[in-house]
Amino acid sequence: MFSYHVITSFNELETSLYNYITQNIEKVVYMRIRELADETHVSTATILRFCRKVDCEGFSEFKVKLKMHLDEKKQSTIKSPLRSMEEFFERTLKGNLEEKIREAARAVTYADHVIFTGIGSSGILAEYGARHFSSLGKFSMYIKDPHYPIHSSFMVNSVTIALSVSGENHYTVTHLNKLKQEGSKIISITNTKSSTIAKISDINIPYYVTEEFIEESNITTQVPVIYILELMAREIFKLNHN
Repeated sequence: MFSYHVITSFNELETSLYNYITQNIEKVVYMRIRELADETHVSTATILRFCRKVDCEGFSEFKVKLKMHLDEKKQSTIKSPLRSMEEFFERTLKGNLEEKIREAARAVTYADHVIFTGIGSSGILAEYGARHFSSLGKFSMYIKDPHYPIHSSFMVNSVTIALSVSGENHYTVTHLNKLKQEGSKIISITNTKSSTIAKISDINIPYYVTEEFIEESNITTQVPVIYILELMAREIFKLNHN
């Protein structure tokens, strides 16, 4: 409701009013303009000017929009982790997940170098994946910085494993494009096979769960990613010992 550009346009009094409103939304939606003016020690003219800055013709319209914003926040729900896993198994295990994992495992097994990459929560799992692969005998490294210097000779017969829920992260796409041009084979684990990262990959393993957001945060479960990584690591271990 309050965009960055709107907030930066507030003067000192309007900023004080904004701070009070955001901290007392449930109270403000039932207040009269005079009551809000008394509580915040500003004039009703300041309140009306504030309302116009957030695209409301008056205080009544502002309260309606504020109430709608409050209702939207209250309606935010989080799925049960069990339901997310059921969804994953229902959609994915009916397909060719295990075949894709075996194909990826073979590529990793015969690679001289293995690099993991990802940003945010995907980066945390990429670091876990590199450690887990290394624990099972396939040394791997996690590189977070897309500008991290890698000598071209290191990329010969290498595999890069990219993790991304949306498959559209700009930094990861840029990093993969650079690594691909250097000759690294790209394996990606994404939520869908239609994303940019999936399309530029040599092997893509999609896991298909409904994405979830709370306000601006992506809280989509990452359990399927851990399942895929651990299954792949065990497949690599078996290939190395056969």
